[in-house]
Amino acid sequence: MTIDPLDPDALRARLDELAREHGITGAAIAVAAGERTAEAATGLLNARTGRPATTDSLFQIGSIAKAWTATLILQLVGEGRLDLDQTAQSALPELVLPEPVTIRQLLAHTGGFEGDVFVDTGRGDDAIEKLVALLKDVPRLAPPGAVWSYNNAGYVVLGRIVEVLRGVPYNTALRTHLIAPLGLTHAATCADEAILHDTAVGHADGEPVPVWSLMRSNDPAGASLAMRAGDLLAFARAHMRGDPAVLPASTARLMREPQVALPDLGRPGHWGLGWELPRWTGGTVAGHDGSTPGQAATLRLVPDAGVAVALLTNGGDPDPLRAGLVEPILRRLAGVVPPEPPAPPAPPLPIDVPRYAGRYVSDVMAWEVAGDEAGRLWVTVTPLGVLAEHGGPRRFELARLRGDTFVFAEAQGGVHPAVAFVGDGDGDGDGGGDGDGDRPRFLHTGRLNVRT
Repeated sequence: MTIDPLDPDALRARLDELAREHGITGAAIAVAAGERTAEAATGLLNARTGRPATTDSLFQIGSIAKAWTATLILQLVGEGRLDLDQTAQSALPELVLPEPVTIRQLLAHTGGFEGDVFVDTGRGDDAIEKLVALLKDVPRLAPPGAVWSYNNAGYVVLGRIVEVLRGVPYNTALRTHLIAPLGLTHAATCADEAILHDTAVGHADGEPVPVWSLMRSNDPAGASLAMRAGDLLAFARAHMRGDPAVLPASTARLMREPQVALPDLGRPGHWGLGWELPRWTGGTVAGHDGSTPGQAATLRLVPDAGVAVALLTNGGDPDPLRAGLVEPILRRLAGVVPPEPPAPPAPPLPIDVPRYAGRYVSDVMAWEVAGDEAGRLWVTVTPLGVLAEHGGPRRFELARLRGDTFVFAEAQGGVHPAVAFVGDGDGDGDGGGDGDGDRPRFLHTGRLNVRT
């Protein structure tokens, strides 16, 4: 990286350049190195009104809010009111899931049940409670603790535990125990608060999307929380230094301890207690990404170096900004280097088409995998349920990367997304059963999609 990422003018110029090149509607970035901070913003908050983005603008942080929910849970653990290895059912007797699942497993996305339960249960203070009551119908995918599968519903359960133990609605606990102690002045937990600030709206194809946020029932998973990039950086700093007003340093470090290895989805890593832990060389990196309708967010921390970067966008593909700005900043300021992104090997590896062909589904997506006469593998991706209104089927060729891991043959936004076929047909997802071992039971896309 040739610019000084702590020079606001240089940072703004680079952000402008990348946003124009890749069709980003609006973006804000904040960089911390020790006590030094630089911030920049570019583009528009709303293409319809022409309102410009500034460093004081609010963007949604999406699933980065899961790290905030995890922090609220670890505060309760520190107070002796929760234990990581007690079951969620013991803390929440009304909770009905396919099997007992621990707080630790929910934090690490190893609960083993269907995790995309996007149901609008209203805007009242009981929205989260109502959604938790619906989880009695979710299917079991794997034994708790057996396999990592991203689970929004698990974080809704954690948010409900916060509500019960604190005796207040989730967003009140969020404001009382995190937003206020951090001294944040530009953070909103809902649209009623966001409207008091310059706030981004999401965009698709350059136009504002018709909704500002997801449903309140999913707030603990990241439906609504919005803030400045600088305020998200304050949260990161509190975790890196162990702010006693938020978490002691020992607890913050515990959240960054690996709990489960991620499936082979192109880039190696682990998951901690609320943090993704990608395997970079040169130091420990923690982080989280997030997305809501038309908005995307990235947070990366290198605690040993005291370096963090927060990137918020509201339209266009954020991946080029992550690769072209966030990763070079971390490389320059913290000396960490990400692994090379996956790409199709040349020459192509052979594919046992019958092994992988089939239909794999979750509550929000269907993946139809089939071969052609040339022995190539193709997938047709169809949004289901709440995602069905956001687009129709799309077809992609899959190229085998290694083992049972595949990448999209054509880059999407400059990267080749990876998927993996896992499980052995016994329904456990752990690769060790006695089912039809020649036919993987799941297509893992970050979430388990079950062969039907």
